[in-house]
Amino acid sequence: MTRIGWFHCLAGASGDMMLGALVDAGVPLSVFQEAVDALGVERVEVTADTVTRHGLGAVKVNVRVTRSTVVRTWPHVRQLLDAAPLALPVRARALAVFERLALAEATVHRTSPDLVHFHEIGGLDAFADIVGTAAGLHHLGLDAVSASPVATGMGMTRGEHGLIPVPTPAVLELLKGAPVYSGGVPFELCTPTGAALLAGTVTEWGDMPEMVVTAVGSGAGDRDLDEVPNILRLVVGDAAERRGGGDVGIVLEANVDDLDPRLWPGVIAALLDAGASDAWLTPIHMKKGRPAVTVAVLTPPAHVDALRRVLFRETSTIGLREREVAKRSLERSVETVTLADGSPIRVKVARLDGEVVNAVPEFDDVATVAAKQDRPVKAVLAEATALATALHGDDGT
Repeated sequence: MTRIGWFHCLAGASGDMMLGALVDAGVPLSVFQEAVDALGVERVEVTADTVTRHGLGAVKVNVRVTRSTVVRTWPHVRQLLDAAPLALPVRARALAVFERLALAEATVHRTSPDLVHFHEIGGLDAFADIVGTAAGLHHLGLDAVSASPVATGMGMTRGEHGLIPVPTPAVLELLKGAPVYSGGVPFELCTPTGAALLAGTVTEWGDMPEMVVTAVGSGAGDRDLDEVPNILRLVVGDAAERRGGGDVGIVLEANVDDLDPRLWPGVIAALLDAGASDAWLTPIHMKKGRPAVTVAVLTPPAHVDALRRVLFRETSTIGLREREVAKRSLERSVETVTLADGSPIRVKVARLDGEVVNAVPEFDDVATVAAKQDRPVKAVLAEATALATALHGDDGT
């Protein structure tokens, strides 16, 4: 099953609203706190309260920060994230969101992204909003995220240098290509941080997709508005099967003829760590008979941005091909068999309509046990395979 999320942006979006929606959908506060603590910056404390907006219950997340005189630019933020012990998908999403913010603010202020230093990039609360949201989405295990059109608000708001029209220039820059509307509310509904989080997370815009709902979270904004409930809703569930069957997958491909072959094992490992369902290399010949490889990645839509980043950072390619595919998978589970000496070996079990059709020992476990016992790998594999077969019977029952 493909696990998906849908943001209902009826009152726009902000970083604290996203955190609140994630908490209400089941993400522990500790997930945010641990992610921010991993950055090694000044103390940031994340707490939550239950509030109501138009009588609807929601979670209001509060980010308390210490006074800081540090001015951080986009290069400084990038270095912090690269060095932090974060899960690779969390780091990749946070980097993508901060990069979008830097590019948008640089465009608005007619400067270079590397010279941007302001609240949205350097503020400690932005670390909690962006890194916390990335960690929360990773915790939920979402394969794809979509969103409704975004209410931006209207009127004027006050910034560091004076009055700014709403929607703010940075918000409009960030949400280029996304459906937006004012919502008729004379306040700023969508903040630059909220817009950057949506732009860096959402892969499809529109009505709520077909799904079997498993959780719903509501994150509250600061004001209790008269015009609309000031909440951001997150609906989580399992995608309904597509007409014609199968889940949605994305294939990324690139032809590479100038990368040291010794680097490819590390590239494949990085792609799998970043959320790829599978990654592989195919030998090819390019123009003038040059030997090369096609690197291909199969991924759920939610991990496309992170995997693009890995391919561009870790290989020499300067372009990618992308296409949508229908993916069909057997029902899978992991069981354990115990060898004669007591060593456990995990077994991947696949079922078709409830019938076991494959039961394969995990090769890494087999190799580890063989090395510890100084036995041939083929002997340990044969013993584990026999136990896996006996577990389900010769006929797969």
